[in-house]
Amino acid sequence: MSSPKLINRPVQQAELISRRAAISQMTIAVSTCGCLSGCKTAPMTGRRQLLMMPESQEVSLGLQSYEEVAGQGKESTNVRYRELVSRVGHRIAAVSQRGDFQWEFRTLASDEQNAFCLPGGKVAVYDGILPVCENEAGLAVVMSHEIAHALARHGGERMSQNAAVQSVKTAIGYATQKQNAVKREALLQAYGYASEYGVLLPYSRKHESEADHIGIMLMAQAGYDPDEAPRFWKRFGAVSESGAKPAEFMSTHPSDDRRAADLIRLLPEAQTHYGKAELKTGLGESIS
Repeated sequence: MSSPKLINRPVQQAELISRRAAISQMTIAVSTCGCLSGCKTAPMTGRRQLLMMPESQEVSLGLQSYEEVAGQGKESTNVRYRELVSRVGHRIAAVSQRGDFQWEFRTLASDEQNAFCLPGGKVAVYDGILPVCENEAGLAVVMSHEIAHALARHGGERMSQNAAVQSVKTAIGYATQKQNAVKREALLQAYGYASEYGVLLPYSRKHESEADHIGIMLMAQAGYDPDEAPRFWKRFGAVSESGAKPAEFMSTHPSDDRRAADLIRLLPEAQTHYGKAELKTGLGESIS
């Protein structure tokens, strides 16, 4: 009588081939997407990007999100803040080379020290960050950084990365479905940890650093003194909420000290752009 192992071996081999084929096909699909979108590069930095979503869809999603967030918040009653945000925003938009964006700048009443720009040019700045800016150039640091995220399509790139990670995770789940449940769960958890801290968070930090890079060039082109960029981040770090911060390794943002140091290295290039600006405002109006 033949051994049961010999009888089952063809079946086992077929299952193994099927699993390997599934992973291979998934890997090829993800790689092909990356290859096809590899010709897309981020503005100013030239970094190659994985972008699987058309920009028109990003803009549509951005508009929906903007209406939801801005609709829930109240417009700032500080007329001077609103004028500053509008003036700085329009000057940066003018050098963004995105005349197709429907630019809009809102100042929202909140103590939150934050701002954002969604695809399509929808920008919101919270009252709470204006005092930290100290001057127009400081506000330009914040707004150009947020606008840079939209220009570089970081939102669409992040969604593409998440889709690729989920595809590989699905393939691993299929390939290990016959394995011991404990081992299978351990493998999936290990993959989830590795993908989060080895891919997604570093890419988030890369996006933040790239937005700093693009932003300092934008503010310089708009006529604001780029020397204010590292000074702003040092101020922002000093006034941030007290308490333990996550280690940079486990954070979506570079440390304030690191981004200030990176910006200092970019100053010679930014000063070249500033020297060519038609209207130089320097630090601009003071914000009290």
